Amino acid sequence: MRVLSIAKLGENLVNEDAAKATQEWIAVSDGAGGGGVFADRWSNYLVEHLPEKPITDYSTFDSWIDGIWEPFYNECEMVAKQEGGMLLNKFYDEGSFATLVVIWKDGRWASYGDSVGFCYNKNTGKLHHTFGRIVDFNKPPFLINCKDSTDEKGFKVGKFKLDKDCIVFACSDALAHYLLMMYEVTHQDSFRVELLEAVNAQTKDSNFIKTAMRLRKADFEKDVIGKLLNCKNAGNFRRHLESLRKKGLIGHDDYSLVIM
Repeated sequence: MRVLSIAKLGENLVNEDAAKATQEWIAVSDGAGGGGVFADRWSNYLVEHLPEKPITDYSTFDSWIDGIWEPFYNECEMVAKQEGGMLLNKFYDEGSFATLVVIWKDGRWASYGDSVGFCYNKNTGKLHHTFGRIVDFNKPPFLINCKDSTDEKGFKVGKFKLDKDCIVFACSDALAHYLLMMYEVTHQDSFRVELLEAVNAQTKDSNFIKTAMRLRKADFEKDVIGKLLNCKNAGNFRRHLESLRKKGLIGHDDYSLVIM
């Protein structure tokens, strides 16, 4: 198992991602700092309070959130009251936001938002994942809020079919987009329509895809998966991501990778 998680490159900022691996599961939660407050605390709180047994349906997921939110809310309310003013008002008005993806050791997974779980089979060369289409990264993600109900439409659940050739891992959204993009670009015959739709959306992600499509032909396992697996520590991970950013292949964000 390996857990790598770093804050935005080149800036002395708090890492709002949380990543964790146990004997039972791996998980990534991406605290959304664009709204609300205490995003880093909330993402960490979610991964620290995950159940050992798989979450198999929305009702179980909703009950789990309902059973853990209150101590977090009370503690953050106390901190916000000490600060007062805008922080307290923002906490009362908006709360705290984060995504979540978790994969259990039997291959079952659950997700809410745009953090993504992956299963790559080295024998077949197939990449399976918990997300939808690559163009869906352009949509605002569903977010778990510490004070409001979740939306069943944002919850996904499934199971990876695992064997000895599988590599199972999870990522926050910027790295997940890079991985899915590189897989589709290196298998363009299968994903030509999907890639064209994402390019025509004319977003910042469209630019990453256009850059990737101009690269010399890459080998997904060797040049993408292999290089990530060779990141043995945070320093390696940071240098690799800095290289990808300079090449125009990945967005500016916190980055997390957890390998089972």
